[in-house]
Amino acid sequence: MKVIPAIDILGGRCVQLVQGKLGTEVDYGDPVVVAKRWVSEGADLLHVVDLDATLDRGDNTEKLLAIKKAVKAKIQFGGGVRSVEKAEELLNNGVDRVIVGTLAVNDYLKKTDNLGELAGKCGKDKVIAAIDSKQGFVLSKGWTEKTKVKTIDLMKALESKVWGFLYTNVDVEGQMKGVDMQAIKEVVKSSKKPVLISGGISSQEDVREIEKTDAWGIVLGKALYEGKIKLSE
Repeated sequence: MKVIPAIDILGGRCVQLVQGKLGTEVDYGDPVVVAKRWVSEGADLLHVVDLDATLDRGDNTEKLLAIKKAVKAKIQFGGGVRSVEKAEELLNNGVDRVIVGTLAVNDYLKKTDNLGELAGKCGKDKVIAAIDSKQGFVLSKGWTEKTKVKTIDLMKALESKVWGFLYTNVDVEGQMKGVDMQAIKEVVKSSKKPVLISGGISSQEDVREIEKTDAWGIVLGKALYEGKIKLSE
């Protein structure tokens, strides 16, 4: 199972939020310095998110490119990737995989095929669908909009167009109280594609339990930054 550090960028700084809410952020410094730290501790893949782009309040592409230049690790990138053109631009700038959330939800709701177009242009092995879930239903637009789409239904609908999925349980995200193992088991079993787990992972025990589900990887945020989990271990 791959262990992937999260680098969430807000206003050019590396931060962690609670449940994606502005005003809860804690600043952990320059994202480039943070990236170098995680790579030095063994990370070969980084999860970079542009929170400003997610919330339609800015763009941190320059920081992303600086991270890419500074480390040899692969990068999966998300946040505000709401068009095929934006995804193409990121992939052309050296991002290894793009993470799309709202774009994927809109395909399902509006019966469009942006993911199919993106897969055709760049290869579906470059695309991860973000499944942000609250009480079993999908959220979109940086967790600000609720939908009536069931998590597993969306995954089944998108499976043929993506490399895999990033499942985030918003109910437990950022609270450092552990994970919902039942929900994780259901999500991992629902797809034959790689599934990455995010949200609530706060101890080595959580990591070991998730590993038993055959999840492809986990994204670690606050637990790393608060020292609850040591990446080197």
